Amino acid sequence: MAHLHALPTGHELHGYRIERVLGAGGFGITYLASEPMIGRHVAIKEFLPGSIAARDAGTLAVRPLLPADEETFRWGLKRFRNEARTLVSFRHPNIVQVYRFFEANGTAYLVMAYEKGASLAEILKAQRTLSEAELSALLDPLLDGIARVHAAGFLHRDIKPANIVVRADGSPALIDFGAARQSFGEKSHSSRAIVSPGYAPFEQYASSAEQGPWTDLYALGATLYCCVTGT
Repeated sequence: MAHLHALPTGHELHGYRIERVLGAGGFGITYLASEPMIGRHVAIKEFLPGSIAARDAGTLAVRPLLPADEETFRWGLKRFRNEARTLVSFRHPNIVQVYRFFEANGTAYLVMAYEKGASLAEILKAQRTLSEAELSALLDPLLDGIARVHAAGFLHRDIKPANIVVRADGSPALIDFGAARQSFGEKSHSSRAIVSPGYAPFEQYASSAEQGPWTDLYALGATLYCCVTGT
């Protein structure tokens, strides 16, 4: 997958070698990278909010587009850092494991386990719906993982089929937390970049509305509805 502002393939930073882009959105870019020292692959999320920042082609540094964007960029970077500190402490088999956080190129990076498998979105695209048995195999582990997140006083805030990876053994992994992304959207008034239509509850469309565990449960409910109906 090509991306205008992506780091080049083969680029090395902090002991990781960029292999390719896994995904990109309004908040940043996620890469597949290798870690040659220990021979494993990881996923690396780069903070690069395209609405207010871009990469300097000459230096690879990420910079705000305008002087007026500097404050919002720094605010978002702080939220990204705070989210990383929380996620590093999580240890749950159905929540993607975060290994470390570091800063480089004028921005920040989150290094996570690379979860092999197909996203639930890809599975639904191929077979449209899930059977009751298939759904049950996903539901209990996801609820247990989400409960662990909520017990830590944290929210995922972007649960949807694309953010659930089903591994080869059938177990699910919840990836791509959106708490910092949601906060950034509220600060920058760029809700279009952070709301997932069809899965986001009403309170995510209004910066003044209170969010809580119910926010994630609504999104999980919408995900289950899609698994049952194909819509």
